[in-house]
Amino acid sequence: MKDEDPGKRLGNYLRARRELVSPAQAGLPPGGNRRVPGLRREEVALLAGISPDYYLRLERGRDRNPSPQVLESLARVLRLDDVERTYLLGLTAARPRAPRRKRPEHVPPRVHELLAHLQIPAFVEGRAFDVLASNPMAVALSPRLRPGQNRLRSLLLDPEEQAFHHDWAKATADFIAALRTTIGDDTDNPRFVELVGELALSSQRFRTLWARHDVRSLDGGTTTVHHPVVGELRLHRDKLPVDDVILVVYYPDKDSDSDEKLRLLAALSHTAPTATAHDSRADDPRPRTPDEHP
Repeated sequence: MKDEDPGKRLGNYLRARRELVSPAQAGLPPGGNRRVPGLRREEVALLAGISPDYYLRLERGRDRNPSPQVLESLARVLRLDDVERTYLLGLTAARPRAPRRKRPEHVPPRVHELLAHLQIPAFVEGRAFDVLASNPMAVALSPRLRPGQNRLRSLLLDPEEQAFHHDWAKATADFIAALRTTIGDDTDNPRFVELVGELALSSQRFRTLWARHDVRSLDGGTTTVHHPVVGELRLHRDKLPVDDVILVVYYPDKDSDSDEKLRLLAALSHTAPTATAHDSRADDPRPRTPDEHP
């Protein structure tokens, strides 16, 4: 993750976000001969109330510790939401570095017991979207939720997972932005370096979205998926932190069409093995095919 060098992260983020704000959004006339996407550097500086030379130093990594007031002004000009603003404020030299994790992510025994009792799809994921443990309903919902799989890799490289999601484009944008948020300043974490490197080589979609520097929280929500056996399912998603891992559960509205289909799926998978577990990442034995999306 060479672009994640501490001296470049602030400048890379400012440039990426500047290119996504149109002159009209900033209240400026579009102009006739604009050679850059989004706003010009001098326009951002003017709107933020700082000198163009100082803003240029920020984008080029020559000033790594701007004041909170400057960052707040830039967040306003760049139309950042709360998550993006918090991320921007963290991209300074004054922020204490998060300690590196010295042990593999571990699923507590009580969580394995909980998975075995849940009658809805449930699994445990790590910080890099590695599936660490899952119950039979999760695997019945998607075989890519078996322990040892990586959810983002499957989403980008597995055609079956691409077809599974009703809105694949939104799902990939959300996952990649959430990964960048999770990485934060832990840019030399070997697992993150490995995953980002692999996906940057194998997925054009990943390269395109990673270059945007989007950040987002991927917590609760509602999603629609296409199951190959029971058809379309509308499911709610909740993410519950347990120690240093995340318990993810999917569930439908009670007595809904999706509820009935999920019960049918449970009946069809009744003979599946009991809850599975995996506390360290396993290599995916399937061949990896680069995604075909632009």
